[in-house]
Amino acid sequence: MMPLKIKILKFINNIYLLGFVFLASLNSYSQEIIEDSSVDSIDVLDLVAVDSLQQRVKIDGVAAVIGDFVILDSDIDKQFMQLEAGGISTDDITRCQLFGKLLEDKLYIHHAIQDSIEVNDAEILSNVDQQLAGFAEQIGSMDKLVAYYKKSSEQELRDEMFELNKNGQMATMMQQSVIQDLEVTPEEVRQFFNKIALDERPMFGTELRIAQIVVVPETTQLEVDKVVKRLNEFRSDVLDNGTSFTTKAVLYTQDPGSKRTGGKYTLNRKRPQMAKEFREVAFSLQEGEVSKPFKTDFGYHIIQLEKIRGQEFDVRHILLIPKITEEAINVAKEKLEKVRKSIVAGDISFEKAAREVSDEKETKFDGGQLRNPETQDYNFELTKMDPGFYSQIESLEDNEISPVIKDGDRVNPIKFKIVTVTNRVNEHEANFAQDYLKIKDLALQEKQLNTVSKWQEEKIMDTYIKINGELRSCDFNSNWFKIK
Repeated sequence: MMPLKIKILKFINNIYLLGFVFLASLNSYSQEIIEDSSVDSIDVLDLVAVDSLQQRVKIDGVAAVIGDFVILDSDIDKQFMQLEAGGISTDDITRCQLFGKLLEDKLYIHHAIQDSIEVNDAEILSNVDQQLAGFAEQIGSMDKLVAYYKKSSEQELRDEMFELNKNGQMATMMQQSVIQDLEVTPEEVRQFFNKIALDERPMFGTELRIAQIVVVPETTQLEVDKVVKRLNEFRSDVLDNGTSFTTKAVLYTQDPGSKRTGGKYTLNRKRPQMAKEFREVAFSLQEGEVSKPFKTDFGYHIIQLEKIRGQEFDVRHILLIPKITEEAINVAKEKLEKVRKSIVAGDISFEKAAREVSDEKETKFDGGQLRNPETQDYNFELTKMDPGFYSQIESLEDNEISPVIKDGDRVNPIKFKIVTVTNRVNEHEANFAQDYLKIKDLALQEKQLNTVSKWQEEKIMDTYIKINGELRSCDFNSNWFKIK
């Protein structure tokens, strides 16, 4: 078993990493804050609605005030709804725990403002655009989405989503600023490991090292010419006839990540994103200008620059991918079949074949060895593998070569590969020498948790906090009642 603090940290991280799942509707009554005189011991604040007869009807209670922020009773209910909508069981999560999470969020946001931490509004607006487009597609239309959340207009919905996204990002940035410079020394890692009781040392699952050789079918120049010609036609239609670039992108782009938003992306000169060729073309354009067709690993593009805002560039693009002929597909498959036979026959090693034949730049010069993107090493924990990838290697013995597998990704919709398991470490109890990097991560997590706890203790004492009603009976880990 893991130390209790690590378990708590994992619980906190699970909640923090939960994305924006849905919006809870707001009541459209006119609202004000009043004191509830029926409670003697605590000044409880409530939201009330004033109807046409000027009668006050309680519609929501104020659970707490922290700094400049109010937490409503309904906010706690929304937290439960968000977790459940995200597929997370709430059976073992109490109302007090989620209330404590809300208190933490507001504490982070309050001090983010005090520390002048700024978020990128343009980036948040772009995220809201993508979220709204996705939700609208699922429910049928934007009008249906607005009606579902009982908003008076699309703009009201956008404004609420913007605030929720902005507050969430501010809380995350404040928390990251507290722990971003933390590191652990080898001695700290050793001390962390030695203080774990023998019967509580974590178990690490079976890990594999995997290598692969990839062959990608080559497109013909004829298909490339067709794509470039079509993009030039789109460009001329926009520049000469005033046709909407956005409409063209929605109808024709083959980029699934931006199709819903009309090909829109926001680029920042200081934060590299998108392919290098894409950035270079985008940053060379003037507002309103449309680029000529150009190539990246993803295919062929044209870009329209909509607006420049300092370091921010709002662009739209259309991506077209040249078709792959059946002949090219068959040639690629037969090529890899011959390579596999040579490896099995012992005529060439898997590593040498990868260097000579593989079309995958990221792995070919490493003998085809795959690198785990989460840990940056070569080990893949069996229980955390993508199910589709696991199905391709689950029956392989060590150093056995798989049959030729047809696969695909965003860059190469069709490709062929062979895979092999180069090493296997079975499930085992944590060993300091063998599992140093994993133990180091756990030690760093504990140090981060302790640092966050200390920061909270200090900031709680410096911040106005008022907790109301039955929630005052909660037993918090943090000192929200400021008991000295």
